[in-house]
Amino acid sequence: MNIIKYPARAEWGDLVKRPQLDVSQLNAVVAEVLAHVKEHGDAAVKGYEQQFDHAVLQDLAVSKAEMDAAETLVSSELKEALALAHRNIAKFHRAQQFESTKVETSRGVTCWQKSVPIEKVGLYIPGGTAPLFSTVLMLATPAKIAGCKEIVLCTPPDSHGRVNPAILMAAKIAGVDKIFKIGGVQAIGAMAYGTESVPKVYKIFGPGNQYVMAAKQQVSLHDVAIDMPAGPSEVCVIADDTCNPAYVAADLLSQAEHGTDSQVLLIATSEEALLAIESETDKQLQRLPRKDMAEKTLEHSRFVLVHDTDEAMALSNAYAPEHLILAVEDAENLSKQVTNAGSVFLGNYACESAGDYASGTNHTLPTHGHATAYSGVNLDSYNRKITFQHLTREGVRSIGKAVVCMAENEQLEAHANAMRIRINDTNP
Repeated sequence: MNIIKYPARAEWGDLVKRPQLDVSQLNAVVAEVLAHVKEHGDAAVKGYEQQFDHAVLQDLAVSKAEMDAAETLVSSELKEALALAHRNIAKFHRAQQFESTKVETSRGVTCWQKSVPIEKVGLYIPGGTAPLFSTVLMLATPAKIAGCKEIVLCTPPDSHGRVNPAILMAAKIAGVDKIFKIGGVQAIGAMAYGTESVPKVYKIFGPGNQYVMAAKQQVSLHDVAIDMPAGPSEVCVIADDTCNPAYVAADLLSQAEHGTDSQVLLIATSEEALLAIESETDKQLQRLPRKDMAEKTLEHSRFVLVHDTDEAMALSNAYAPEHLILAVEDAENLSKQVTNAGSVFLGNYACESAGDYASGTNHTLPTHGHATAYSGVNLDSYNRKITFQHLTREGVRSIGKAVVCMAENEQLEAHANAMRIRINDTNP
C-alpha cells in the first residue's frame, strides 16, 4: 500500500489519477468484432462464443426448460436473499417515479413534461470470475417499474453452454423477458444492431471488462444509447479516530477483490487510525480466497493522511469516487459536503456491500471520475421526458412579439413568419 502523509494541494492531481491504459489496440479489436456481428448476425455471435467462451451453441436463447432447471439448482437461502434484495430495490426505485406538473409560463402559455419509458432495453451481466446475479436485480427491477416493454439480457455461458443458475433465478424474479447466452463484445453488438435471434434495443445497461466498456462506447456513437461511461470499480473511505479499523479494512478489500484494475483510496485524519487500518488490511488479506488479485490491486492504491475531515472531503470530491464510505464520527453532517460521488455510505455499519446487494440503492455507478457529471442508474435512466406546450390566442399575444423579434435577429425568417401570421390572426 502506498502511504502519503499530508500531501500539498498541488499534489492532489496525481493522487486522484486512475491507472491509464493504452486502448488503441483494444479498440481496433472491438471494432472488428462489432462489424462482424453487424454483418453476419447469429453466425458471428456463435463463432465468437466458441472462440472466447469455448461454448458451442445451437441456440443463443435460454429455454424455458433451462429456466425451470435453474430454480431447482439455487438454494432456498439464496432465493430468499434475492427476494429480499428485490423488494428493497423495488421499494427504493418506485419512490423515484415522476409526477408531471403543468406550468403557465405566460398568460395563455402552458408547458409540461411526460415521462415515457424506453420501449426496449438491453442488460449486460458479466459472468466471468464472479457471475453478477445481483446486477440482474439492479438493472431489471427499475426497468420493469419504469414500464419498459421489452427487457433483453445477455450473459456469457460456461464452456458447456450453461448460464449460471443464480443469474437465471434473479432474472425470473425481476421480470426479464428474454435471456441470451452471449458474452463480451459480441453481446453488445447483438443488442446494438439486432440479429436473427436477439432484438435490437434502444439503450444498453451494465458493467463489464475493458472490451465490453469499449464496445458500449463505440456503439453509442451511432446506434444505441448507453447508461454511462464506466471503468474498473473503486472505493474511497474517509476515516477518523472513531472508525473501526477492521470494518474499514474489510471495505477496502471488498473492492480490491473485484479485479487487479480496481482501485481503493483511504483518506484518514488520524495517523493512528491509518496504521491500524493498514495492519488490519494486511491481516485480512492473508485470509482471502482472491488474495493474489486483491494484493495486486493494493499495489496501485493509496492511503492518504490529511489534517481534518474538511480536507478529506475536498480530496474525495476531487477524486469523485464510485463508492464513498464516511467512517467518521458525524457522518451525516460531513455528507452535506459531498458533491462528487456515485453512492455514499454513512457511518461504521454502512458497508459498501450493503449497497451492492440489498439496501435498495443501485450499484451500477459512474467510475473513473465520471461521478463529476453522471448519476448512477436510477428510474430516470429508463425513461425519457417529452415536453409539451399549449398556446391559446392569449398566449400568442403574450409571447408572439418576443418570438418574432428573436427569430428576425437570428435571421430565420420562416421562424418569424410562423408566429407573425398567428399574431395577425389573433389581433382584434
